[in-house]
Amino acid sequence: MPLLHRTIKLALVTCLATGLASLLGMSYAVSAGIIAILSLSDTRRSTLRLAYARTMSTILALVTGSLVFLLLGFHLWALGAFLLLYVPLAYLWGWEIGITPSSVLVTHLFLERSTSWLLLGNELAIFLIGTGFALLANLYMPSQQEEIDHYHELVEDQLKKILYRFEGFLGRGDGRNDARLIRELEETLDQAIDLVYQDQANHLFHQTNYHIHYFEMRKRQNAILKDMAQNINDCQLEAEESLILAQLFSKTAQQLSQDNPAHHLLDEIENYLTLFRKRPLPKTRTEFETRATLLQLLRDLKQFILVKVEFYREYKRE
Repeated sequence: MPLLHRTIKLALVTCLATGLASLLGMSYAVSAGIIAILSLSDTRRSTLRLAYARTMSTILALVTGSLVFLLLGFHLWALGAFLLLYVPLAYLWGWEIGITPSSVLVTHLFLERSTSWLLLGNELAIFLIGTGFALLANLYMPSQQEEIDHYHELVEDQLKKILYRFEGFLGRGDGRNDARLIRELEETLDQAIDLVYQDQANHLFHQTNYHIHYFEMRKRQNAILKDMAQNINDCQLEAEESLILAQLFSKTAQQLSQDNPAHHLLDEIENYLTLFRKRPLPKTRTEFETRATLLQLLRDLKQFILVKVEFYREYKRE
């Protein structure tokens, strides 16, 4: 959630919750605003989970506090006894997220020296008002589709730069691959996946995994490129072989779009694999190592494209 958007929400829910509690004449009305702040989360789904956990925690705290004060009286050590009993139970049932606001509500019982139904109703109403405004505020979440689409374009652009970098190295012997672009792409993909999961958590009923699978597919491709970069650095291919691979990298870069299955590239790579296998056996260790690296690069490029083809086959969007 952007900082400005979150700040505005926090201010609104605090004022509205406190204002409504005051209007209804409730004691400790400002606590409703504090609970609203604590209940507001970054996504709709997480807000619902927090609301449930805090509701259960509040009921547990009020029941436990009432029993302890009725049995032990309104003494400071009785408040300590309440915490010794309530906190472990909250953790046991997974409701520890509500310990802080629920304990504050119980201190109201302690300060008023009362466990009357009227006061218990006041505390429960304060909690419900604060949580309710947080839920209402999170009904609106700005769409992140534009930012996700931007990541699609950014990832494809970075992939193209890497592939064209490979082409330049093989075609012109242009420097070494230090994997800087690959590391940058890895960071971009991690950011994109985080954003997609956050966006998914804001859709309670309509779910789509397309973007998650897309960026995960690109992560698998990037891992393959990392291995290829090392192989390219470790070998010196003949001019003809270098040019063939350079052309293949260039063609792959031109067909990276998420809507392009690139089937014919697989056929072209398979033809080159067959051609290189039929060449005379290498006579020296260097030739053998170079040939092995060449074949590995072709296999890796084939796998790089297969990852995309399988994704296109399963998740093609209409």
